[in-house]
Amino acid sequence: KQQHLQKISAEKIAAFDEQVVIVDTHAFINSPEGYYPGLPEHVLKIIKPTNFVSVSAKPEEIYNRRMKDQTRNRDKITLPNINKELDIQSAMISACTVLTGSPVKHILNREGKIDEAIDKIINALGL
Repeated sequence: KQQHLQKISAEKIAAFDEQVVIVDTHAFINSPEGYYPGLPEHVLKIIKPTNFVSVSAKPEEIYNRRMKDQTRNRDKITLPNINKELDIQSAMISACTVLTGSPVKHILNREGKIDEAIDKIINALGL
């Protein structure tokens, strides 16, 4: 069912006729079975991305943000788990770039510096 929903979403995204379409998604989905790619190959073949932007933060900042977030129930948060997730994110994005031949730009989203991150994203996309 997940693949079917991904296919439907990808087809809708691919149908957009705007010059620039930004897809905001997670690099992976954590499940009891393991980590699923946020952009599996069948989705990449449909949407044909030309660029990837990976937005992240330092592990300590992620930890602090998650600890402050009372709106979600989260698994136990530890710095080693966050580092592992960052490694998985990097691997998933790298796989996407290899499969598509598209470049990736890594953006550091520092605490209190959202405007700086936005400027870097805009520049990475050539906008």
